[in-house]
Amino acid sequence: MKTLPDLLASENLAAKLIANGIHLDLTPALKQCIAEKVARLLRHEPRIDRVRIDLDHDKTKGVARFVAKGRIEIQGPDIIASVDDRDAYKAIDLLVDKLDAALRRRAGKKTGPRNDPKHQLAE
Repeated sequence: MKTLPDLLASENLAAKLIANGIHLDLTPALKQCIAEKVARLLRHEPRIDRVRIDLDHDKTKGVARFVAKGRIEIQGPDIIASVDDRDAYKAIDLLVDKLDAALRRRAGKKTGPRNDPKHQLAE
C-alpha cells in the first residue's frame, strides 16, 4: 500500500484533488483513504481536471450521518454524485463507486454509430 506522499506525487494527484470536511476535521487517515480512492478514478480517466470531495457530518435528524458529495470536473458537463451513510469510510467508498460508474457511462456514450469503427460505411 502506498503512503499519502507517494500517492500525491504520482499522477500529480495533489493538484487534482480537493478534499474538504464540513462540520468535521479530516484526519490524515481519512485524507489518505480519499486520495487512494481518487487515484483509482484518475487511473481510469486521465483527462480529469479536478476532483472535489466534501464530507459532511450531519447530526440534524438525531442520528449522526456522513454525507459524501463528489464533483468531477472534466471536459464537458461535470459529474456530480452524493451518498450518505453512518460510516465515513463507507460513504467515501460508495461515492467513488458511484462516480466511477458515471465515468463508465459517460465513456460508453462516446461510442455511437458515428464514432464506432464497426459502424463506419465501407469505402
